[in-house]
Amino acid sequence: MFFAQGFWFPDGASTNTGDHDWLFHFILAISAIFFALIIAVGTAFVLKYRRRPGVSAEKSPTHNGTLEIVWSVIPSILIVFIFYYGFTTYLASRTMPPEAFEVQVTAKKWSWEFNYPNSAQDPDLYVPAGKAIRLVMTSEDVIHSLSIPAFRLKQDVVPGRYTDSWFQCDEPGTYNLFCTEYCGTLHSKMLAKVHVLPQAEFDDWVEKAADIVGNAPSLLAAGEILYHKRGCAQCHSITGETLTGPSFLGSFGTERAISGGGRVTMDENYVRESLVNPQAKVVAGFQPVMPTFKGMKDDEITAIITYLKSLAKGE
Repeated sequence: MFFAQGFWFPDGASTNTGDHDWLFHFILAISAIFFALIIAVGTAFVLKYRRRPGVSAEKSPTHNGTLEIVWSVIPSILIVFIFYYGFTTYLASRTMPPEAFEVQVTAKKWSWEFNYPNSAQDPDLYVPAGKAIRLVMTSEDVIHSLSIPAFRLKQDVVPGRYTDSWFQCDEPGTYNLFCTEYCGTLHSKMLAKVHVLPQAEFDDWVEKAADIVGNAPSLLAAGEILYHKRGCAQCHSITGETLTGPSFLGSFGTERAISGGGRVTMDENYVRESLVNPQAKVVAGFQPVMPTFKGMKDDEITAIITYLKSLAKGE
């Protein structure tokens, strides 16, 4: 149990977890063995050579050449082996397969955005099983760090540059994805899921995800889906509760004070401007931390506006 895979980590689900886990358990075993050996020998020496009344201390030898060679050579061999195995494992994890399916990742306070070649977008990561996946990542604001423990994957996501990493998961399933770099107030809620689907299911999902409005039963339903998929719910409640941003319950059509003075009515143009240029008119009392959604399709903006209109107080 102590050295079982699931004791220290979640069960490995990607093709490169085996080498990582083996090396971790090897180092753990070596550390445990040496710890027990040192404690046992130290305890024995303390008991055997403790000071006794009437017994004079013997003169200690200057050194023991054999012992010094043994305790230098054996650890050196172990260290060289650990370095070699660790370095080759690292190189394998950093060598991107040329046929890898590429997903663009954008981190922002406080949500993830995964973009696909056909313009599909989602706050969760969807990938096909049995295929190498390359994540190309950047941040809109501060340093984040994408971590998928079941895949033994962790990579910093840095503003102003791209970082990348890859994995392959052969078994369909759902796995946790975290931000492991403290990035502000809602860092602990910057969570997502990785959905590994059979190829046929993934193909169907990615096609529908590229046209949420077209595949939704109504514009209102599309707006509600987009409200959650684009991460609006992370900062804006629909219950009246104040989060990082103001609640949208009964807010459409109302007038509100903005930072720096003045007032503005929350209408269609204000919602559009807030999505494209969120720092233009920040509601008084709130920090200008909302990321931009510049590039969002017009029909998606219209759908979100339709949903916000439906949030009349009391409904």
